[in-house]
Amino acid sequence: MTKKIRQFRPQLLMLCFACLLAACSSSSSSTNQIRLVEVTHSLFYAPQYVAMSKGFFKQEGLDIELTNGNGGDKTMTTLLSGDSDIVLVGAEAAIYVTARSTNQSVVAFAQLTQTDGTFLVSRQPIPDFKWSMLRGKKLLGQRRGGMPEMVSEYVQRVNGLTPHQDVNIIQNVDFKNLGNAFVAGTGDFAQLFEPVASKIEQEGRGYIVASFGKDSGHLPYTCYLAKEQWMKQHPDLAKRFTRALYKGQQWVATHPAEEVAAAIQSHFPDTGKEILVRVIQRYQDQQSFASTPLIEEQEYNHLLQIMKEAGELPKPIPYRQLVNTEFAVPVVKGE
Repeated sequence: MTKKIRQFRPQLLMLCFACLLAACSSSSSSTNQIRLVEVTHSLFYAPQYVAMSKGFFKQEGLDIELTNGNGGDKTMTTLLSGDSDIVLVGAEAAIYVTARSTNQSVVAFAQLTQTDGTFLVSRQPIPDFKWSMLRGKKLLGQRRGGMPEMVSEYVQRVNGLTPHQDVNIIQNVDFKNLGNAFVAGTGDFAQLFEPVASKIEQEGRGYIVASFGKDSGHLPYTCYLAKEQWMKQHPDLAKRFTRALYKGQQWVATHPAEEVAAAIQSHFPDTGKEILVRVIQRYQDQQSFASTPLIEEQEYNHLLQIMKEAGELPKPIPYRQLVNTEFAVPVVKGE
């Protein structure tokens, strides 16, 4: 018996060593995995998909598990319940949570887009469109309380219109059905995201006549949020995530739309190359993609002002309370 044990001892040691390596590898993998939930799957988030396709997250040793949250409320629920580590959603979601809850501390630590991403689609081409042309018309709009709708109302006010009085805003259509509803005859105009707007234009069923993002200015439109506790527990993960994102942002900022489209094509297999290029070019032209992850205080205050004018700001949340720049600043500096 002793002889048999001695014969198997080397194999036993090798097996134990293999198990130890596997355990360490598994632990390392789970430690570097980030559960990321995006509010929707959109071309508007091109720098994020470039960071994934070009391997920038992998270069930082990160394994990104990406999930579509299908809406702001559902996306934020995953964060608050602990089912996600980071969420990509409108900054207003963090403001709502912070203003209404003393138990949940959420921070925005990086921005992805810096303008609204919707466009005004008309039934007829209007070469010299003016926002005053919405007066007395029906506008198929976005849901109340969301940034697209608040930006729309802000643009209307800036141009001398009173939302819901001068403009009949239709808000009883689900987000996913807005394009089909417009094509079916609902509204004189529609506020639509890409690529829906460009697809309707390509089919000759509507015409993009104005940009809400271009006419509303810069603001931290879509940001990465995390619980403050998670940020304190995983500062290295947060910084590596921010660095990978920055690489994606810089890549998009320095490459033509055709190359960006090719880089993210695998993330949008059902969208043709022509539409991809057209949409990305449009967003690049109006600087919708943030070139750095840093959330600027002036742009954040502009966001608060838009929310206040819309009557949707529960209470003003100071920049320093909601925005964490301890990772974005050194990343941009190359530290």
